[in-house]
Parts: sequence; structure tokens; C-alpha cells
Amino acid sequence: MPMWRPDIIRHSARVLVLAAVVLAGGPAPSAVARETTSTSQAELIRGLLPSVVNITIRSGAAQPSDPTMVSDSQSDSPYKVAVGSGFVIDPSGLIATNWHVVTDAFEIVVTLSDGTRVPAAVVGAWRVVDLALLKVDAGHALQAVRWGDSHAVQIGDPVLAMGNAFGVGLSVSAGIVSALNRNIGDSLVDEFIQTDAAINHGNSGGPLFNLQGDVIGVNSAIISPTAANSGLGFAIPSDEAQYVFQRMMDPAGSERPAWLGAKIQAVTPEMAAAMGAPQLRGALVAWVLPGEAAEKAGMIAGDVILRFDGKTFPDERALLRATTMRKPGEQVVITVWRDGQQIELTATLEVWPKTIWERNTATVLPTVHLTVPEDLGLTVAELTDALRAANGIAADAKGVLVTGVAPGSDAAQQGVATGDVLVQVGPRRVQSAEALLGEIDRARKEGRKFGLFMVLPKAQPVDISQFGGPKWIALRIAVD
Repeated sequence: MPMWRPDIIRHSARVLVLAAVVLAGGPAPSAVARETTSTSQAELIRGLLPSVVNITIRSGAAQPSDPTMVSDSQSDSPYKVAVGSGFVIDPSGLIATNWHVVTDAFEIVVTLSDGTRVPAAVVGAWRVVDLALLKVDAGHALQAVRWGDSHAVQIGDPVLAMGNAFGVGLSVSAGIVSALNRNIGDSLVDEFIQTDAAINHGNSGGPLFNLQGDVIGVNSAIISPTAANSGLGFAIPSDEAQYVFQRMMDPAGSERPAWLGAKIQAVTPEMAAAMGAPQLRGALVAWVLPGEAAEKAGMIAGDVILRFDGKTFPDERALLRATTMRKPGEQVVITVWRDGQQIELTATLEVWPKTIWERNTATVLPTVHLTVPEDLGLTVAELTDALRAANGIAADAKGVLVTGVAPGSDAAQQGVATGDVLVQVGPRRVQSAEALLGEIDRARKEGRKFGLFMVLPKAQPVDISQFGGPKWIALRIAVD
């Protein structure tokens, strides 16, 4: 899971410009450099914003504990609304995000940078690497990001994090790469890029850019004692993410990755000493599963895997990544250390078992719908003088008084509360329960999924010129 624990809590052209200014007797180089850099970075950010999106999900799961997501639902609601981030990786409408952003969702809405809201469907979702791919139809081509090389990233490189921080809307923060190959216990294959660029609630699934405008990571987790940014943010490297998304997009490929069928763990110095090989480095085989690729290749418990397909690896997570990044059916040569000797085994990788994969990778629920009652979960009463006085409502206010709101209803999640006054539905005023229901029924017969309601919040003046007066809200009146 994305981390939050209370103790520790996912140019050359510029040089030419400077030279020209100096020769012309212009401002000091340092001042020009600052101005040029500031302008260049601002232009870069503005150019990247159209590729970043906000994601809103509705689910039946408990309120998310993930600190990089935001829930805005009422605690007594059976449905939860949460927000995250994503970015366009293909102009056709393919959106990259985290698995944990969309897991258990039965409704996903993507908000583009221009404010357009479009429904999204899940193309693929891998819990193993916490990535998911969405598809939207915006009616036009979208601006896609350009992938960068995360293997070229170095500690100290400047970066930009973008996303729907705290659910307030698209935001940008800047920082540096603080560390590489971080293991925070989020998955079996952790290889996070650590950054001090602010990553907060709602940033999950957003892009981490370098200053060339390339995506080098997918913002996924934070570590903080307060569940807010404390300078420890983590992003999935772009090389890993790009490979996973390509697999998800390939209709001919298997969505499940390759599987070796062996439980492995890191070889500690103490383990190496116990085996009489103090300098031994690799991954220790704890056991092999019967009938799987490792056993068929002759691997046994106690083997130390030194090389996979001729390549060494820094830790057991790197070996697991190397396995999952291969396709089922491929043959690989695995060099193991056994009883003081190196032995080469040839394994034919198999498909990650369906039962284990499904236990780790939840799919978006396709058949869950909101139940929309005839009265929208609202009980109302005709607004009499006595009710106006009792509720602090202006004497000239017209409408119906909300006397009850069903927990979990769309009205409750949109903020309608007891004591509010419903003034009109669409273009028509309402002053009785019958009139309200009549207008809802009219909108339904017209095939509308939402109704437009003017609401006067409790104890607010009716004069719309005053701050805090009536507001329009859209309430769901029909099941999709």
C-alpha cells in the first residue's frame, strides 16, 4: 500500500544570450540568468499543464487511508468519493494513474485541464507495481506527455511534481531528486525515485517531470508523521511505468507478467558468512513452487541466484522487476551458486498465476450503480412563516425547506443539508413537495441524468447579490 505511518510516513542557447548581453554592456550575468531561467521554467510548466488531469472516483470502499488521495465524502455515506491525479500518455485519450487511485471504483471521472469532465474506463490495473491505465473519449486529440529515461536520473536533479494536491485543483511543486532505488515496503518491486518536491493528498498518479519536460516518474506515495508533505515523496520510475503501460495497451499481449515461481530474499552478510562465502551477493531462494518454472529448470531451495539472463542485480527487488518485465514463454538463463559452484539453469517463464494475481490486483467494479430514490433522498416541507422564523430564513424567501437528507445520497455528498431551502429546479420555482417532485419527474421524462437545483444554504440571505446567497448544484436524478 502507499505509505503513511505515524512514525515515518508515496542549454546552450541560454549561454549565447548571456554572452550577447555581457558584450552589449547589459545587466549583470547573474540577474539575466535568473530572469531567463524563471521565464523558461514558467513557459515549460504552462506547456505541460494540458497533459495533466484530475481524477474523481466513486467507490463503495471505506474512506481511503492513503495520504496521497483525498476523500470528500461524509463519514456515514455508503459510497465514498475520492480524488487523485493522472496524465495523458496517448492523444487518443489514454490516461496513466496509480492502481490505488481507481481500485474498487465503480465510477471514474477525469477532469481535463480546461475543466471538461469525461467518464473514464479502466484498460488495465496492476497492483504489483501500483499502476493503472484509463481511457477517455474527449471528442478530440489530447496533449500527451513525453517519456524520459529514469535510468539517467541522478540525485540532485531538479524536478517538477504536478497533480490535484488536496483536491483544490491542478498544482505544481518544484524540488530535487533526493534518492534513488528506495524501498518503502509498498510492493515486492519497490524502486522509487525519492523527491522533496511537495507531494500531498490528491497527488497520487500525477507525473514527476524533469526540466526538459519529460516524465521521469509517477507520483505514488509519501512518508510523513502528519500525512502531509514532509519532503519525502516517492515516484515510480518512468522506465518501469512505460513498460507496464505498453503491456496494458497491447491487445495481443498477456496483461499478467512473467512468473518464475520461486520465493526469494536478500542475501545478508550474515547469511553469506553462514554459507561460507562472505562476499556472496545475490538473491537466496527460500523455496520453489511445485510445477512452476523454477522447479522445472532444476532450481532448489538454498540456491543463490547470481545472474538473470546474464545480468547481475543490486538486490532481490531488482530480480523480481527483471522477471515481471519479461513476457511469459520467454527462456532465460539463470546462474545460481550451489555448494560453492556456479550452475547455469535454463527456465521458461510462465504466466503469473491467476489466483495470486487477482488477490493482488483488483479490477474496477463494472456493475455497481447508485440507487437514486424518487425523492432523491430528500424530505421537504412547504416554507411557512413559522418555519422561516424557526430556521432563521428571511421573510421573503420562497421555496421548500429541506427537513431531511438521506446519508449516502447524491444530495448529501453535494452538501445539501437540513435547513437549506430549494428555490427552483431548472427554470421553474418550487414552493411545495409536489412541485419539487413534479419538476424532478419532468427532467427524468426528458431523459436527463442530472437535475439543476438552486439551493439557498441554511440561514443565508435570499438576496443573490450578497455573499453566500443561493447557489446552483447538479443532482443525479437517474441511474446511469
